[in-house]
Amino acid sequence: MTATVLVPGMLCDADLWSGVELPDAVHAEITAPTITGMAEQVLAAVDGPFTLVGLSLGAIVGFEVVRLAPERVTALCAISTNAAAPTPEQRAGWRSMDERTASGGFEAVVRDDILPTMFAEPGHDDRFLGMARRVGPDTFRAQLAAQATRTDAFGVLASASCRVLTVCGSGDALCPVGFHRRIAEAVPDGRGRLRILPGAGHLLPIERPRVLAGLLNEWLNEH
Repeated sequence: MTATVLVPGMLCDADLWSGVELPDAVHAEITAPTITGMAEQVLAAVDGPFTLVGLSLGAIVGFEVVRLAPERVTALCAISTNAAAPTPEQRAGWRSMDERTASGGFEAVVRDDILPTMFAEPGHDDRFLGMARRVGPDTFRAQLAAQATRTDAFGVLASASCRVLTVCGSGDALCPVGFHRRIAEAVPDGRGRLRILPGAGHLLPIERPRVLAGLLNEWLNEH
């Protein structure tokens, strides 16, 4: 069976997926300071062809993996993400977070800037904060640097030969539904699909683990 490579979002580790049971799952780390470097980390995580499931920054890395090695990606699931190039406002925000983290403000950046955008429902803060602390400020700064190297991925999606599923929460404050609709529509020949989880926020594997696992397993079984 083809492996499923799980790629986490920024400040997340393998615990992100602990409630999402998928067959033959392999966890990839993204710690390089560029999107291309992260994509190379993912490609090195497993031999041969694989299905890639990425969340947020992990899905952005997934687009780059498809660009670098389209023959290896049999299917791509992009969760809670954005395929567009960064805006000036985003770049300014990342620079600010990097400067404050470098000055010892990692905990404040995580709590004040990032945590409020992660969930649509209460009760999950401690789990995210635990992941963020394990990832730590050095890797966080590398991930911020990588964000700044993002490019528009719609050309990659338009030429993709694999099936693409994009999944989002209707209450995602960071990556709204419209971002995901554009991703699904960019994939040719009807191979793009969109699923929206009502009331959910950004970190769907934590807020909706069973629902997400069900639709992913159904999608994988179609493959």
